[in-house]
Amino acid sequence: MKRSIKIDRFVVGIIIAILLAYFLPGPASRNSTVPLDTISKVGISLIFFFYGLKLNPEKIRQGLKNWRLHLLVQSIVFIFFPLLVLTFYPLFKSGAYFDIWLAFLFMASLPSTVSSSVVMVSIAKGNIPAAIFNASISGLIGILVTPLWMGIFLEQQSGDFSFLEVYTNLTLQILFPVAVGLLLHRYLGAFASRYSTFLTTFDKLVILLIIYKSFVHSFEDGVFDSVEIQQLILIYAAVLLLFFLVYFSIGWLSKKLQFSIEDTITAQFCGTKKSLVHGTVFSSILFPASFSIGIMLLPLMLFHVTQLFIISIIASKLSKRDGIAKTI
Repeated sequence: MKRSIKIDRFVVGIIIAILLAYFLPGPASRNSTVPLDTISKVGISLIFFFYGLKLNPEKIRQGLKNWRLHLLVQSIVFIFFPLLVLTFYPLFKSGAYFDIWLAFLFMASLPSTVSSSVVMVSIAKGNIPAAIFNASISGLIGILVTPLWMGIFLEQQSGDFSFLEVYTNLTLQILFPVAVGLLLHRYLGAFASRYSTFLTTFDKLVILLIIYKSFVHSFEDGVFDSVEIQQLILIYAAVLLLFFLVYFSIGWLSKKLQFSIEDTITAQFCGTKKSLVHGTVFSSILFPASFSIGIMLLPLMLFHVTQLFIISIIASKLSKRDGIAKTI
């Protein structure tokens, strides 16, 4: 029996957004009268308002019980992942490829993603409540932690980077909408749940708009003119290496901690994810005007496609397992 390979529509959307940025840059060019910056900022605030609206405070409190699993996932996402990239800093700190290394650090310091983590854990018959908790709490932690990792190097590279300005923008565009959404959860939580598919589509459209705008500016500045196909292959090889190092490290640690297969699945699936939503939003807030957002997003987008493809294959395989007690 033949298996059909499903292509994620969001991945197709990313490719279309980049092609439009190259062939139809007009609406997002710096001379355009279309207020895409304002539209993007409003869209970002709405994304995180709906994010807060969907967070159930009671479920978050209940989720704290499985603290060993949560501690492992968040430590991998925010400490182990960035430290892996940081080990290569001496090789790139004074070279021509420092921006590429910084883009990898940016990717590594981002929170886990919510929707795909939960969906894949569900397919693989993992611990779904723990996946929901970790993916949700990761987004909140990332608002504080990601700028700290990036600020260490951005302060050195750019004189116009300011922690105060970054956290002010994060508070206004992200934290405040999340807080309002949380406060309104008891009144509008059912609405958010009912129209979850629509809200997810809205999130993705805003992200595609930001990607389109970022790549238009990158193409205008000739950022990718110096990136050759061999370099692109090396970047993707580094993405693959990073993914598998993290995936198998989590599997080894889960075995040492004697996790059940369900908890191991959740740890590996949530711990290897990096949120393109947060990455796209954070890039527009964190990086000064002198940085190319297109280059900063390149490893993240490659990683996003890779994690979806590999984890979906693993999830499909695990969904067919018999019984309970097997190891990954």
